[in-house]
Order: sequence, then structure tokens, then C-alpha cells
Amino acid sequence: MNDSITVEGLSKKYEIGTQVKETMLRERIVNLFASPFRKKAPTETIWALRDVSFRVREGEVLGIIGRNGAGKSSLLKILSKITFPTEGRFKVNGRVASLLEVGTGFHEELTGRENIFLNGSILGMKRKEVEARLDAIINFSGVERFIDTPIKRYSSGMRLRLGFAVAAHLDPDILIVDEVLAVGDAGFQKKCLSAMEGLRSGGRTVLFVSHNMAAVENLCSRAIWIDNGRVRQDGPARETIAAYMETFADALRSSRDLSQVEGRRGSGEIRYTGLEFLSPDGDRKTVTRSGDSLVLRFHYLASAPVNYPSFGLRLTTELGTLLTDTSTWHHGVSMPEIPPGAGYLDLEIDMLNLMPARYVLSLWLTGPGGHLFDCLEHSVSLDIEPANIYQSGKTLDSRFGVVFFPQRWNLHGLNVENAASFSAPPSLPEASKNVAQEKV
Repeated sequence: MNDSITVEGLSKKYEIGTQVKETMLRERIVNLFASPFRKKAPTETIWALRDVSFRVREGEVLGIIGRNGAGKSSLLKILSKITFPTEGRFKVNGRVASLLEVGTGFHEELTGRENIFLNGSILGMKRKEVEARLDAIINFSGVERFIDTPIKRYSSGMRLRLGFAVAAHLDPDILIVDEVLAVGDAGFQKKCLSAMEGLRSGGRTVLFVSHNMAAVENLCSRAIWIDNGRVRQDGPARETIAAYMETFADALRSSRDLSQVEGRRGSGEIRYTGLEFLSPDGDRKTVTRSGDSLVLRFHYLASAPVNYPSFGLRLTTELGTLLTDTSTWHHGVSMPEIPPGAGYLDLEIDMLNLMPARYVLSLWLTGPGGHLFDCLEHSVSLDIEPANIYQSGKTLDSRFGVVFFPQRWNLHGLNVENAASFSAPPSLPEASKNVAQEKV
């Protein structure tokens, strides 16, 4: 079997504070006259990738994992020929379709239908070939009603659905996708995974970047872990994911003091310094059970006045499945100015409806225009212990899902006498109990 992608010694350098090289005479003249009055900004060199090498065989589905800022997207942009490497070389054999950002490759003024044909022509396909797949693409995307509406009027979710439908159905030899599961509902995510599975069974090559480790492990036989621009590990998906998650476990053991957490991003004018789990009475919680009330106290330190900050958190399972993403912005909480100094704010949760398991919190702090002050990924773990949630003497565990809902059964409609007196099923012989548990 031949190599579909070959990467040798790939490096990508960015210089912060330098001017983009002029490519037009007009730009040269403007910069020539402006330079005597313009102060040169200090330069800072950042290596997004450093000496990355690997090969991908035809028909292989390769997962690429790593923290935000590790270099994953830079690698995919180089392989998609959106940007070029500073050092090293790469070779891609075959037709490449990539979905690196929502709506990549779309023309804003064209309709969804017209953009499908545009993408097909970019991939070198004839109009008849695109027409043969047109109905399948539109049906998969779920935007039938808006297919003749200009793309500029699409929501980000609609753009993503159409973008993935186009990329997966226009017969690519290589499909490159970056965080396609981060947007869209569960039904669309399932269709995406099914489509990528179909490409694999059809001998196509897929490069799949995701923070959803369960999806990577299920879809990919092999994974590459990129850390600070370098390949940290390349091997079987399960082993690579386990090694990657272990680095979070090391951080989580001492993570509630957030002042010294490494790998955080942001400009730093205001930063998280700690997180406490408290009871509604303000007492420190040593054990948190399913159904408990919980107060999350976020401690921060501002080194300068900060206008309209938004404090947010993202809660996931250990394998990266998103459970909720919330913030002060979502709640319409406006803070015109935070003065310099230390402080805290509380997030009060009336009832934690999580099944017993370990969950992971990522924290972020942003300002107007999406400016990032602070971001700590997978910075704190939250262990939920079993509880007698329904007061039935039966504890629930992870076999029954991720979340539970406050609920009760009403038997008044049963067509039997004295239904109201029913309270619990009769006790079962031990053998019957085992059979019942197996069925569950």
C-alpha cells in the first residue's frame, strides 16, 4: 500500500511584530514613505511546528490530538496548501478536501448550491460529477430550505453542515477535518462520524483533529499527539490517547491552585488564581455527590483595570465529550469594569444532575471582541460520587448514562385497584435479580 501523505522535518515559524512582506508595488511605496515615521515593533519568533515527520498510508484514518495552540491547525493548513512551511517538505498524493474552519472555501455572495459547484471545480471535478452527488450533499447537510440562499446569511452551524457535506461527498482521496464535532447537534455529529467511517471503508485517507477522545479512539486506529509543535507520540490510538490524558491527570492532582498552572493562554491582564467547590452555606466540599447543590468559587487577580470581562467554564467527560459550556455572558451578567486586585465570583448550581464519574473543567476569561485574557484547558477535575438520588435505596452509576433528570412515576392511570398503594416492586429471588441486572 502506498503512502497518501509524507511529511519530513516540517517546521513553521511566525514572527510577531513584523510587517507582512510586500507583494505589490503600491505596498512597497506606502511602506517606504511610512517607515520614517513608524516605530518598528519588537519581533518575537514563534515556532508553531518544529521538525515534524510522519507518513500516512492510503485508506488510513489518522487522529491528531493535542492542546489548543500545540500546532495541529498549522499542520493541517500546510497539508491543505493554505500556508507553506518554513522548513522541511511534504507530499500529498491525490485530491484533497479540507474543512479547517466553519465555511472554509465558500464565497459569501454565492448561494449554497452555487458554492457546491464552486468547491467541485476547485477539486477538479466536472459539472456532471458534481450534479450526480448534488442531492446527496444537500440531503446530508440538512439545509434544503436555504440551499438557494446566499451563504452570507447562513448561521455558523449551517455553514459547517454544508461544508462537511461538500468535503465528504465530492469524492476526495484525502479528507482533512479540524474539530468538525465542535459545532452541530448530536444527530449531525453522528452523520459526520458515519461519513468518515464510510470513507475509510472505501479506501480514502482521513486526517481527523478533535478534542473528543472517544470519537478519535472509535474512528482512528492510529493517533499522533502534537505538543508544543513537536510530535510527542505516534502510535495506536488508544495508547496515544492514554498517554495524552495522563498529562492532564498530573495537572489535575494539584490544579485547584491555578496561579502556577502551565500551558495557559491569554494576554494576562486578568487571570484565574484558584477554584473552590463549596456548599450553599460556604463550607468547603470534600465529597460531591449526584444531586448535590454546589457553588463554584472562581478566584482571580487583575493586574490592570479590565472592562466587560466574561468568566466562563466548559465541562466535559474525561474523554472530552462536551456536557456544557457556560459563562457570565450567557447569563447576561455585565461587569463594566473590574479594578486591579484580587477578587472572586460564585457560580451557584441548585442541583448537579451528573452521574457518578470524573469530569473535567476548562476555564476561560474573555473581553469585548473575543479578546482572550486567560484560558486553562482541562485544569480542574470534579469527582462525582454515587447518591440515593430517587430515595429508593438504589444508587445510579455510569452504566445508566452521563446525566439524570429530576423525575417521578405516577401510577394513578393504571387499570388496577389500589394503584396508589404501589410503592416498590416485590423483592426478587437472587437469581432473578442477576437476570434483571444483565438486562439493564
